[in-house]
Amino acid sequence: MSIMGTKEIMEIIPHRQPFLLIDTIEELEPGKRAVGKKCVTYNEPFFAGHFPKEPVMPGVMIVEALAQTGAVAILSQPEFKGKTAYFGAINNARFKQKVVPGDVLTLELEIVKQKGPVGVGSAKATVNGKIAVAAELTFAVN
Repeated sequence: MSIMGTKEIMEIIPHRQPFLLIDTIEELEPGKRAVGKKCVTYNEPFFAGHFPKEPVMPGVMIVEALAQTGAVAILSQPEFKGKTAYFGAINNARFKQKVVPGDVLTLELEIVKQKGPVGVGSAKATVNGKIAVAAELTFAVN
């Protein structure tokens, strides 16, 4: 059971359709971690061109979904209400398996370091318990 749906997510982060890439937040510890879900459907706009005969969710979109999940964790803190979290860096990104229509992507991000408005998160996206993408994401809140 989710603790936050699309409407509540959009009250925390500024992303909107078609670029909002998380459907629900399942777990949230503000400033520490968040777990989200994305139900990947054939109707995603990027599938029209990536790839027409073999639809695969672009790795950069999975990383963005992870970043949005992390942004929910960071921006849920009262001191960052109404702010935006921006990418500072993407390090050690590893793409382990394809994500295709019908997959349910579990998005996990844990804040491992934060100093003021800048921090680092350890992120992983899984499908059926198998890692699809893992990365270290640096963010800056402004």
